[in-house]
Amino acid sequence: MAEMTFEEVVASLAKKKRQMSLLIGNGFSMAYDREIFSYNALYDFLISKDDLLLTKLFSVIKTKNFELVMQQLDTTLALLDAFDSEPALKHQLVEAQAKLKANLLQSIKTLHPDHVFKMPAEKSAACASFLSRFLASGGHIFSTNYDLLLYWVMMRNSVENHVDGFGIEVTNFDEVKKGAEPERSDLYWGPNRDEQNVHYLHGALHLFDAGAVVFKEQYTPDAFLLQNISERLNNGEYPIFVTAGNGDEKLEHIRHNQYLSHCYDSLSKVPGSLVTFGFNFGKYDDHIIDAINRAHNTPEYGKKLLSVYIGVYSEADEAHIQAISGKFKLKVHTFDAKTVNVWGG
Repeated sequence: MAEMTFEEVVASLAKKKRQMSLLIGNGFSMAYDREIFSYNALYDFLISKDDLLLTKLFSVIKTKNFELVMQQLDTTLALLDAFDSEPALKHQLVEAQAKLKANLLQSIKTLHPDHVFKMPAEKSAACASFLSRFLASGGHIFSTNYDLLLYWVMMRNSVENHVDGFGIEVTNFDEVKKGAEPERSDLYWGPNRDEQNVHYLHGALHLFDAGAVVFKEQYTPDAFLLQNISERLNNGEYPIFVTAGNGDEKLEHIRHNQYLSHCYDSLSKVPGSLVTFGFNFGKYDDHIIDAINRAHNTPEYGKKLLSVYIGVYSEADEAHIQAISGKFKLKVHTFDAKTVNVWGG
């Protein structure tokens, strides 16, 4: 079992004045609530309902990527319209689309706390303190999780120095110059991308791709975040998800989305040292290892990633990391993940 503790890792990197970044996986969310955030919980929740129509959809399209399934259904319906197909067939597809949307929404509501204030304040504050240590060193935070926990913690505790790349702009600039009140856009990705240090590598529930732009859903005075997400879903908008597939399939999806591609490229050039928590480097995560190796081999402006510290929970985890260590082109260390107090006592 790994002998280093988390505090020993942090102390060692601080002594070296090393920029320290964080990569979190599903274990980060499971540490908060194992029952809610078990691996692939969203997909498993849908399939556990034994709905033959949904099971057939995922089987035929051969993906757990909800966004892709929705897009395939939209494309198929458009083709059926173009070729004046039988109304009965179109009806079946519309029914399947409506059922998937309804069940996806139900899953989100069921598997996640209703709003940020359902999270105990002491847990939220403890997590903010944990995350701040990385940002304070000039590092980045990378997440492969699709849930809202990271976003909630950042917002509720006003974590300093965090930049997710999103911002607003005045949409009636010419009228404002003539004295009109400014009208502001939704939060969209791009205005602060150069300073971005918080990255959702596989998307998240609050991020929506509108084609030319990526929007971030936010709280409004009369609705919590999940309520606003529900409204977008009802309007035919779907969160950005990369929920399954092997490393190549995940990377292909990432490269077809401007936001995801930027996040991946940021990981591919992060300098200093990378600490991981709750990320197991499984058989479908080779794209993440490739990005880490690029950060080591192709440094930007003379900086490069020098080492990675991987949190492990057990001897089996330790053995797994040792078995795949040859995939990494830089120094790999392990530490005891049980010594990380992410969510407080």
